[in-house]
Amino acid sequence: MLLSTCISFMPPIFIHDNEVFPERTSEKGTMYVEAEDKETLKIDKEITFVKVSEVLGIIYNSKSGKTKMKWRSLQDDLGKLTGETSSNSLVNLYTSGVLDRSYAEINESKESTAP
Repeated sequence: MLLSTCISFMPPIFIHDNEVFPERTSEKGTMYVEAEDKETLKIDKEITFVKVSEVLGIIYNSKSGKTKMKWRSLQDDLGKLTGETSSNSLVNLYTSGVLDRSYAEINESKESTAP
């Protein structure tokens, strides 16, 4: 999710590094990575690129305020995602592989049958 938000202006050297994450302050919509160790690599306007080890959690709040999510590590790369999301963010989560197609289809059918 974080990468899909920032991929268009992320320095090419960071794109394929799984330990590099973008962060943004709360005034512009929060993107924050909680980790055992974190090092600032580059600051570009409102985005700070950090290199982390052992991600413990991620907080993401969209600029519009329609999406507010938290991910907490459970074991290795597995974790629990909680919060509220817009349909646009659901598409991003599906595209990035966080959600599978069956989840998207179940929620789509719930929306179409809602009063």
